[in-house]
Amino acid sequence: MIDLQLGFAPLIILLLFLLATSIKILREYERGVIFLLGRFWKVKGPGLVIVIPGLQQMVKVDLRVVTMDVPAQDVISRDNVSVKVNAIVFFRVVDPQKAIIQVENYLVATSQLAQTTLRAVLGKHELDEMLAERERLNLDVQQILDAQTDSWGIKVTNVEIKHIDLNDSMVRAIARQAEAERERRAKVIHAEGEKQAAQTLREAAAMLSHEPAAMQLRYLQTLTQVAGEHNSTIVFPVPVELLGNLLGQGGKTVQQPDDRA
Repeated sequence: MIDLQLGFAPLIILLLFLLATSIKILREYERGVIFLLGRFWKVKGPGLVIVIPGLQQMVKVDLRVVTMDVPAQDVISRDNVSVKVNAIVFFRVVDPQKAIIQVENYLVATSQLAQTTLRAVLGKHELDEMLAERERLNLDVQQILDAQTDSWGIKVTNVEIKHIDLNDSMVRAIARQAEAERERRAKVIHAEGEKQAAQTLREAAAMLSHEPAAMQLRYLQTLTQVAGEHNSTIVFPVPVELLGNLLGQGGKTVQQPDDRA
């Protein structure tokens, strides 16, 4: 009896070892692609999964969103400006079967595809568009990547361009361009102000031309304001028309005697 038990002991140990190695536990965000004798069988998980050693093999696939940093790429824009651009790609596996069977390494394949797509898309645009319309460029790259990786069971959720690096000479040229643009705007605003002021002065002159007394009152008011500033010398221009009006009024007040009397 003891010999019989000793004879079954290795078999029991082997069964326990096979049972321990066949039990797999997958987390909530993991799936297992099961192959039976080299052929695809099914996708299992999450939770407890039984894999028969020797007959079945399992490949784990992570379903969480992957954040991939795209290395800096040398891009020549449509207006022949050389820049370095890097980006971040967010994607996740939606079909574990395709991600394992259709492509050898979906992480490397997605990274290489993102680099080439980034160069191709940005090379079609000018530098000003790269700097000002980054949201639209992100969407274009994301749509192209999503369409090409769909057959791999991968969903590209977002693409963000991080940095657009320029050489020093181009940075100085852009600074000069921005300075010239600001000077142009300042001159336009100044000219617009002069135009509005001239229009207002024209309307004021038209109103004062109908009433000569209004012009006299305006000069007297200006003289009062200047005299209140504690100046020792006041230079105040008086138009000839105003002097003529004042002299005419003074001549009317003083009457000359009649010689015929």
